[in-house]
Amino acid sequence: MISRYHCFLDINPPDIRVRDLGSLHGTYVNRECIGKRESNQTAEEGRQLRLLERDLKDGDSIKLSNTTFQVSVDLCSDNVDLSSDNLAIPPTFIVHEFKGEILSRMDIDFDTDLGLIANYTKIKLLGRGGCGEVYLARNDDAMGNRKLVALKTLLPRVAVMPHMKDRFLKEVELTKMLDHPNLVKFDDYGEVNDIFYFTMEFCDRGSVVHLMEKRGGKLGIEEALDIILQVLDGLHYAHTEKSLVHRDIKPGNIFLTVDRGMTIAKLGDYGLAKAFDLAGLSGQTLTGSPMGTPSFMPRQQVLNFKYVEPDVDLYAIAATLYFMLTGSYPRQLEGAIDPMLEILTKAAIPIREKDESIPQPLAELIDLALVDNPKLYFKTAIAFKQALLKVI
Repeated sequence: MISRYHCFLDINPPDIRVRDLGSLHGTYVNRECIGKRESNQTAEEGRQLRLLERDLKDGDSIKLSNTTFQVSVDLCSDNVDLSSDNLAIPPTFIVHEFKGEILSRMDIDFDTDLGLIANYTKIKLLGRGGCGEVYLARNDDAMGNRKLVALKTLLPRVAVMPHMKDRFLKEVELTKMLDHPNLVKFDDYGEVNDIFYFTMEFCDRGSVVHLMEKRGGKLGIEEALDIILQVLDGLHYAHTEKSLVHRDIKPGNIFLTVDRGMTIAKLGDYGLAKAFDLAGLSGQTLTGSPMGTPSFMPRQQVLNFKYVEPDVDLYAIAATLYFMLTGSYPRQLEGAIDPMLEILTKAAIPIREKDESIPQPLAELIDLALVDNPKLYFKTAIAFKQALLKVI
C-alpha cells in the first residue's frame, strides 16, 4: 500500500511540508488526497507528475495506507506566531521579524542592510547567488594597514531566532580554525540585521568556473587534475584533523591564486553549508535548497543531508572533475520536476559518453567514484588521491 518513493516530507522547524511523489495509493492530508498516480500509470510516470506541495501546521494529519501521522509544532520561543498566515510563507521569501511584520528580503544593500561594518569598505560585487552576495572589500585595521578580502553575505530563509543564530555562529567558529594552504582562510565573521557576513582571503584568479570560461568551457586533463589533487590535500586535512565535511564542493567553490609562479587551488566556503542547515536557517529543502548543489550531490546527501559522512565530499570531487573535463554534469537534472528524486533513482552518465578522448583508466576511475548506490566507493581523500595518481 505504500510505494517505495511515496511522498517527500520536508521538515525545518517550525516549517513542514509534504508532497506526494506519484504514489499508487496516494498521500492524504486531513483526509484529503493531495496526490497520486492513476492505476494505469507506472511508477516512473508517477514521478513525472507535477503534484503540489502542501504546507502543514500544528494539528494536521498525514495518512499513508493505514498509518496516520499527527503533526505537532512545538517551539521553545514565545516570540513565534503560529498562525496559519505565518506557517505558509512562500519559500522564495527571506523572512525577517520586525515588529511582527514579514518582509521580503531578496537583495542586499551593503551600506543599508549590513550597516557600516567597522574596518571594511566595499569595492565591487564579485558574485551573487541564491543566498547572498560576495564583494571585494578592503580591510583597514587600527594600525593603518590595508588588506583586500572577499566579503560574503548569507541571508536566512526563515525568521532568525536567538538559538538559531547562536548555533550557526558556534559552528562557524569551528571552521575558522581551519588552516591549510589549499583551504580558503576565514578572517572574520559576524551578523547585522539578521544578515550574516564573513571575510576570507581574496583569491585574485577567481574560481574554477572563471578558468573554464577562459579555456572555452572545459579544462585539459593535466590542468584539471592539478587542481583536484590540491583540493584533495585540503580535504584530507579538514576530514582527518578537524572532522569537518564541506557538503557543497563544486567548481564555483574552488578558488585560484598564484604564489611564486605556481597556481594554488583553494577550497572555499568550508563549513558554511553545514552550519547554515544545522541551525535551521536555510529554510525548506524541497523546493531547492541553496545548501548543497544537486548536480554535485550523491544520493546519500539527499537521504541524510544534515548528518553526512566525508565520503559525500569525495563524490562531489569526482563530479567536479567530471564537469571540469567535459563541461557537463554527471546526472541530467535539467528540466527535472524534482532533482532530488532524480538523484535517488538515476545513475551518473559514464564520462566517456560525454568525451571519448578521456583515457580509459581515468574514465573508469571517475565513473567508479560516481557510483552512489548502494554505497560510495571512496571513503577518504587520500585514497582517492592515490587512485588518481596511479592512472595519470
